[in-house]
Amino acid sequence: MRIGVLGAGQLGRMLALSGYPLANTFVFYDQSGTPSVGLGEVIIDRDEQYLDDFLKRVDRVTYEFEHLPVDVVEKIAAVKPVYPRPRALKVCQNRQAEKTLFADLGIPTAQWRMAESETELQAAAEELGCPVVAKTNTEGYDGKGQAVLRSPEEAATAWALIGPNRLMVEKFVAFRREVSIIAARGEDGELAIYPMAENVHDTGILRYSIAPAPGLSPGVQEEAERYMRMIMTELDYVGVMALELFETESGLVANEMAPRVHNSGHWTIEGAVTSQFENHIRAITGQPLGDVAPRGLSCMINIIGETGDLKRILELPYTHVHLYDKAERPGRKLGHINVLADNYEELKWRVRNCAEFLPGIPEFQSSLTRG
Repeated sequence: MRIGVLGAGQLGRMLALSGYPLANTFVFYDQSGTPSVGLGEVIIDRDEQYLDDFLKRVDRVTYEFEHLPVDVVEKIAAVKPVYPRPRALKVCQNRQAEKTLFADLGIPTAQWRMAESETELQAAAEELGCPVVAKTNTEGYDGKGQAVLRSPEEAATAWALIGPNRLMVEKFVAFRREVSIIAARGEDGELAIYPMAENVHDTGILRYSIAPAPGLSPGVQEEAERYMRMIMTELDYVGVMALELFETESGLVANEMAPRVHNSGHWTIEGAVTSQFENHIRAITGQPLGDVAPRGLSCMINIIGETGDLKRILELPYTHVHLYDKAERPGRKLGHINVLADNYEELKWRVRNCAEFLPGIPEFQSSLTRG
């Protein structure tokens, strides 16, 4: 099948790499002007001059990131099947719409308020009780477009940093750890859900994902699966979705969802029988979904800013390196490493050993390293 991908970054690259063995071809539609996919056919079109040409070259369309003009996606959906459907994209682009959907489905979230001015931001912080997190209602990712207020008096500073904008103000959640769950849903409603991952962030960027999440009770996995099932059914979803959550003393609290393959699912490339990328391709092309069982234990390490001592990393027999063919730049995602092990103690040792060769990476701290 000829698959069109909106966006031309590393997620599109990994989708194509998993789709080629299934005899699919790929055409990438890039509106940024700076594609980095490095393979397949790329159409650069900032002004939608070549959209019709793109549509003639593909049978179905998907997307690798959610910051797309919804009107363009809806225009495409009127001509060719688009998976995930445009409604999922529209909801995920708007934090208020996303939180409202969670509430309608009975999925717990942090308490939140909307603010459209510095005064309203301060009032929301006072009402919710600090600390709170202020986030732009649209756009924003990897910690961008966010500010933490530890007192209502910090509203002016936060507004100057991320305003003027419509902001969502969330009460801080006291959580044990950050986790995520990834699932694939087919056109026929078939569902395949991966084991949950434990995620470690630094300055808003994911640095480590451990899967399956250590010390996770079956009830927590089942709770997350129930939330995912409700969301995907409500959106008539086709493809892979990620749901980020906080694990708290009283249960799971939903943070946000992503209508695409996700950074916290990169461990599935070597760590699961079928990767999230292959299952996304299977889902959007109408094929049966693959087995999502884990192959032992995994930890994904993001490579940020600098590649590091690649030769030493490749000498380690338990590492699998994935580079995105990008130039080094501070804060840029250049690739990731999947580390595999047979037990968590071994995994902890191997991750720390690998991290020694990555400059600037934060120390590996997780539930595995806490007493």
